[in-house]
Amino acid sequence: MSMRNEHDLPWLKDTLAALRDESRGHAIILHGGAGSGQFELALRAAQAWLCESAPGPCDRCTSCHLAVAHSHPDLKVVLPEALQQSLKWFSDGDGDADGGDGDSKSKRKPSREIRVEQVRQAIDWAHTSSGRGQGKVLVLFPADAMNTVSANALLKTLEEPAAGMRLLLCVDDPEKLLPTIRSRCQRVRLTAPNMETSLAWLKQQGHADAHILLAAAGGEPLAAAQLAAQGLNAAMWASLPAQMVQGDLRVWAAMAVPDALRAMQLICHDVMALTAGAEPRFFPADALEAGPDWQALIDWQRALVRTSRHADHPWQAPLLIEALAGQGRAALLGHTSSTTAKSPRIGTLRA
Repeated sequence: MSMRNEHDLPWLKDTLAALRDESRGHAIILHGGAGSGQFELALRAAQAWLCESAPGPCDRCTSCHLAVAHSHPDLKVVLPEALQQSLKWFSDGDGDADGGDGDSKSKRKPSREIRVEQVRQAIDWAHTSSGRGQGKVLVLFPADAMNTVSANALLKTLEEPAAGMRLLLCVDDPEKLLPTIRSRCQRVRLTAPNMETSLAWLKQQGHADAHILLAAAGGEPLAAAQLAAQGLNAAMWASLPAQMVQGDLRVWAAMAVPDALRAMQLICHDVMALTAGAEPRFFPADALEAGPDWQALIDWQRALVRTSRHADHPWQAPLLIEALAGQGRAALLGHTSSTTAKSPRIGTLRA
């Protein structure tokens, strides 16, 4: 897969220049813009640091070609297993991140965490000699996918990096990282492009429903393009609130649990905004009605937040979505909180 760069995503140029600044330290937190090209920018920065010409990337040297081909010996990208397929990036050793064999991995759900074994493998790699003499780069994406054990395993490397080592930790919100991690890194922010730039880019990609897709993605253009790639269109997105009110769960049942939870949270957000006299952010205004029972909306919001913290648990997805959609329907119809469905708890809806 060819790697998008600042020529394809022009809003990355300024942040790439900031990352190339040689006065920055060895460890950087790249934050913001998760749906605006953060991963692409991280890879481009790594390519620039490893380039044989200054200032890189030149896109001509052997090092640049190796980076684009995902085969540079001095570049390691650590991802949760669940992201490796979608991002088309596979690293040596990641297949055994659980410490087991390939058969055991194939029988379990890909992890959404960066496991401590992956971090330890990366640390061992960091202390080997540079293959091409331009230093080494370790990218963790998203860095908040590290659990506490994984993050603590990285601390010593942040404090005492190998010679020529650079670390790039990508995260949407730095506050999701441990304070001990944040205090050892400098920060560079990637800001999402403005609406005009995002809409123009989406239309160049052939998306006729650019405005609604961009709203659905919270203003992040690559996230909007990904929604379109998953089959979402403007009519489908705008119909979700009405389908919930009507008790029609066919579209909802086809969604993965994290996607369904996110869509419900956005409906709840916009209905609460409309009820409070503000403009909706994620859905067209004519697709929504103000909720007559504020407390029922709050109860639904709290249930969604609680459940989203455990979205990767082995729920029976249809039952979970039915329960939360039922509570949402009651809230949108104005039923009092005492008549809404109880939010599901961990363990009650497991397979």
